[in-house]
Amino acid sequence: MPDSRANLGQWQVPQSADLPAGFIEQVSAHLPPASRRYASMVAQLLWRRGIGPGQVSPFLDLTQYTPTSPFAFGEAMTQACHRLAQARDRRERVALWGDFDADGITATAVLWEGLKAVFPSEQLTYVIPNRLTQSHGLNREGIGTLAEAGYSLIVTCDTGSTHTVEICYAKTLGLDIVVTDHHTLPTAGQPEGEPVALINPRSLPADHPLAHLSGVAVAYKLIEALYEHLELPDQPEALLDLVAIGLIADLVELRGDCRYLAQRGLIQLQKQQRPGLKHLIKQCRRSGDRPADISYGLGPRINAVSRIHGDASFCVELLTTLDEKRAAYLAQQAELANQRRRSLQQRMLLEVEARLSDLDDTTGMIVLSSPQWSVGILGLVAGQVAHRYGRPTLLLQTPVIDSQAEGAAGMGLARGSARSVGGLDLYTVVQQHAHLLHQFGGHPYALGLTLPPENIPLLRAALNRQVRVTPVERPAPTADGLVTVQDMGHDLFQALKPLEPFGMGHPIPRLLLTDVWFSQVRSSRQTDLQGKHIDYPHLTCQICDQSCPDGRPAIWWGHRKPDLPEGCCHAVVELDFDSTRKDYRQRIISVAPANADANQGHQPVASTPGVASGEVPIRPAANAPETVWQQLVGVAKYLCRTEEAVEIDKLAERLSLSRPVLNLGLETLTKIGIAVEQPQPDWLQMRQAKQKAPLSDQQAALYRFLMSAWEVQFQHGYGREASRLNNAAHGQALDDVIEVP
Repeated sequence: MPDSRANLGQWQVPQSADLPAGFIEQVSAHLPPASRRYASMVAQLLWRRGIGPGQVSPFLDLTQYTPTSPFAFGEAMTQACHRLAQARDRRERVALWGDFDADGITATAVLWEGLKAVFPSEQLTYVIPNRLTQSHGLNREGIGTLAEAGYSLIVTCDTGSTHTVEICYAKTLGLDIVVTDHHTLPTAGQPEGEPVALINPRSLPADHPLAHLSGVAVAYKLIEALYEHLELPDQPEALLDLVAIGLIADLVELRGDCRYLAQRGLIQLQKQQRPGLKHLIKQCRRSGDRPADISYGLGPRINAVSRIHGDASFCVELLTTLDEKRAAYLAQQAELANQRRRSLQQRMLLEVEARLSDLDDTTGMIVLSSPQWSVGILGLVAGQVAHRYGRPTLLLQTPVIDSQAEGAAGMGLARGSARSVGGLDLYTVVQQHAHLLHQFGGHPYALGLTLPPENIPLLRAALNRQVRVTPVERPAPTADGLVTVQDMGHDLFQALKPLEPFGMGHPIPRLLLTDVWFSQVRSSRQTDLQGKHIDYPHLTCQICDQSCPDGRPAIWWGHRKPDLPEGCCHAVVELDFDSTRKDYRQRIISVAPANADANQGHQPVASTPGVASGEVPIRPAANAPETVWQQLVGVAKYLCRTEEAVEIDKLAERLSLSRPVLNLGLETLTKIGIAVEQPQPDWLQMRQAKQKAPLSDQQAALYRFLMSAWEVQFQHGYGREASRLNNAAHGQALDDVIEVP
């Protein structure tokens, strides 16, 4: 394994720290003998993540950890147990009110199964809001329905903390509410809206071992406390597989009891005693013994149901039914929903990116809307766009309104999801413009909102101004170690495995491979259970270097063969085990040419969609010629719109083009209908022309530009496949890159 370096351009490998005496030996004791040569790297990783000498054993060995009593929540937990015991004694009907994401679904399933030891099934029910037609949390209509049906107690799962108005309404109907949640705490001043008990880890100190519990873990702690309070002989450990799924899928910080519960839950999950989970694991072609089986397999499939169908209530049945045939059918429905989600997500991402050619340095925040976009996918794509372009992103679905209809103006609300980048507190930014919104909620890095469609332009302008003047910390992305391809196998995998499970604050280690090349590259498209193609590409390849010329297998989700540069590269990867092929595989996160311009630094050509790989520049060094063309078109559109002039040398520098190649690009612009003028010798202005050249002339001009740009890059080691451009001159590929404003 090579020595780590302090800096490799944009991706950094931190300098090795001076570790306390004996620290490496402590770490090494928890590794298999064959993996102990990596003990120093693992020790450095743990040290950087705040794990000191006295914490190694309880962190890596769950048998050394002492779990925290559920009654550490104090009076709130005691009150909740008393109220549930009272409901049992009075034979009251109890409703569970969950949420439609994986954490909320598993929390509901935990309470549903856990309370069956206390209440007969006929006294219990559960409610899951519809993602597409309702919002998170309690609502008056659902509360009224439960009251009419004779329910007198509601226990929330992963929701309810700030719903003081709805809790007050429930009281007027004679319903008590116990809240189990981990989201924002309510503000003071509304005592009439207080629940019977509010069990929320945010009420605890930040360093408390229960402080980072997710919704499902809070629900489990309630069951744990209730069984102890009622002195039941039952033990709730059988619920821990559900707890692990919710914890890992919800991306909470896996420290303290969070980590302990996830570790124990993964052991329970390996037993695969639940028919629904067994069939779901089979559908996603995983073994069920890895945290990645949840984060890349089970979690997305549970979440996909509400994203596609809105109603995710059958997911609770999927997780709790004992009927094998029913479980197989429901698992298949979840798989179909996930396949549909992938296709919609990829299609929407391409549509968003097609609209981003106007993106320039004046854009502080990306705000786009369309009536065609699915509400359930908005947040996923917003996250991808934010990471790929390094800008906070808000995507909105606007209502479809018949403009001829009487009173159409103002009908319906736009619904949106936003994602942040760097250290930007997006919640605070949006909060300052709350007067434009109908409602909003979330946290500093992700939020949802609704607003009248006519307010979107005002919000876009306000957020752009706000973000441009808001200082944002954008730390360089950090790799956890510098390794060779030969290292990426069994011994290193076993050295990293004791660190599992990974999550917020303790992410999957990212490893930097230098001076690699790629072979056996294949682009693939998936098919769904009905044999239809899924519009979600990925490529497979072998990553090779001097230590392993034959290479090791890798996969790059969301990418095609042309996205891999030719020649020598650097790559950032995650090491995983492919249970279907029984082999170790690398998930590619980022790739860049190894000999990129030193002034530009080591900048990724592209990053995996939806993976937080650090800020990806809008204009990376040594971009593909097609990408440079798209950037030139974006500049041209901006100049046409603003009627501003630009200095020729600065434009060439911005696009990393020589003057002769830029001139060919300007000539191509004139062919596609943009007039290029020089008001002064060294300045350009552009305007929309009335006519365009024939398509064959456009293609010929573009081909000359692309080939010239490719030739310059080739001389610097940046080249791609010349044959691909040559083929494009005679047909189809140029149609994909010609941009007509």
